[in-house]
Amino acid sequence: MIPERVLLIPPDTRPPTLDLPVGLGRMTGAVVDVPPARALPEFFTPGDTGALRAWLLEEAGAADALVVCLETLCLGGMIPARRVTDGLDVALARLEALREVRALNPALRIYAFGVIVRVAHDNDPHEEKAYYGQWGRELRAFSDAFDRHARHGEVHREALETARAALPAEVLADWVGTRERNRALHLAALDLLADGTLAHLCLTLDDTTPYGLAAFDRRMLEARADELGVWERLDVYPGADEVPCALLARALRPETVPVWVRYSGVSGAGAELLYEDRPAGELVRAHLRAAGCVLADSLAEAAFVLAVNTPGTRQAHRQPDFGTVDTPHRHLPAFVDAVRADLRAGRAVSVADIAYPNGAEARLWTLMQGLPLAQLAGFSAWNTAGNTLGSAVAFGKLAALVTDRAGHAGTLFARMVDDVLYQGEVRPLLRAELGQPSPFDLGPQLPEANRRLAELMRPRAQAVWEQHFAGRGLTLELGEARLAWPRLFTGVFPLCVRSASGDSPPTPPRVIVRMADAAQKNS
Repeated sequence: MIPERVLLIPPDTRPPTLDLPVGLGRMTGAVVDVPPARALPEFFTPGDTGALRAWLLEEAGAADALVVCLETLCLGGMIPARRVTDGLDVALARLEALREVRALNPALRIYAFGVIVRVAHDNDPHEEKAYYGQWGRELRAFSDAFDRHARHGEVHREALETARAALPAEVLADWVGTRERNRALHLAALDLLADGTLAHLCLTLDDTTPYGLAAFDRRMLEARADELGVWERLDVYPGADEVPCALLARALRPETVPVWVRYSGVSGAGAELLYEDRPAGELVRAHLRAAGCVLADSLAEAAFVLAVNTPGTRQAHRQPDFGTVDTPHRHLPAFVDAVRADLRAGRAVSVADIAYPNGAEARLWTLMQGLPLAQLAGFSAWNTAGNTLGSAVAFGKLAALVTDRAGHAGTLFARMVDDVLYQGEVRPLLRAELGQPSPFDLGPQLPEANRRLAELMRPRAQAVWEQHFAGRGLTLELGEARLAWPRLFTGVFPLCVRSASGDSPPTPPRVIVRMADAAQKNS
């Protein structure tokens, strides 16, 4: 059978948003094409929206599906969409490219997603507009007060006016205006969903909280969805960077798949999360639905097991945390025993570790060393709980379609290298060695950071490969580790896994070219 061809316009060129969905496609035999690197966003520098439109019109005629980030297509990228001054009319004109490609190829299935503008937790002047570095705290206070007033009325009027008075009028007007433009873009996308241009739409909340302007935007978008009657093909939930993986899983395996969820504690579904507005169990259900999955009524009927390591009661930033994460509310040895039993029974298991944001839990990883890790269908433990869950669900849903053993091993191993070895182990060490530099910009320390990163990562990655993946008829080539952007948050860890016996199909040539382009762009 000819592999399905999917076009991907990602939110940016970081490995989890670009290489991961490409790798997930490769392991199933699908070809995933992405635009040339010169057209894609680089950190806060916008991509070339004209080049993206031209590429899309040129390639769409021979494609089966398109997974597209609306912010990249219309505003140059997920981060640039928070910063650029392009008007709504310009953004909406760029959105029309989706109608154009459907006219060129009426059979094309378009899976789109947009990211409701976040209210950043940190005063980051690079991922947000420059003034956020100075006024971030005050803007967050306004966001919270505005939403509380909108929901609960005049009892919050004084707090709202106090928050408004604390900000320069021009800063507040610009910040709110950017949000309103992006919300209007998402409302237009809902119209595309209603008229059949889009097969499915995800509108996600990045780094959200129970109260704030993101929650206000969500309610407005949900109200419009009620009017249009499009909920069967719409998901609105906390997430962002992982959505290309979820929609790729939906595109490659359109049928609904039942999933058995195991939590590390009996009350795991009620655990609180730092960057989401709902408990873990509701977040799991949302990410399952986005990828075209449902909770199974029994283990016997499940297509795969989603093993979720939740915090005891609430996520925390620093490991170990014995107050809210590593508590008697869960039992990790029993959790790992259950995963072992599932693997012995031949079940597909994808592990989502959301105990801590931004990296795997050290204690869980230690306990997992007795498992045949290469037999896992998937593993994820990066960034927010939503990022982790969406990636793990995509691994699990696509497990039954795997035709390329080397492709699967490489994609699975890459997550362990990034989420465990870098995020969980090396990044804290590297930051300490560099003297706790700014989390927003390494400045002149970037060359030294890259040098030490390469030194620290290679032996760790090689050791995990030798312990868990060697002896399976596969070979590993490790490239030089480096940082994706001039900050420690995201690394690039080039690796290539091949079949020693040649029984795995070769990587599709277009994927090789596109991933190489992206790697060059990241450097």
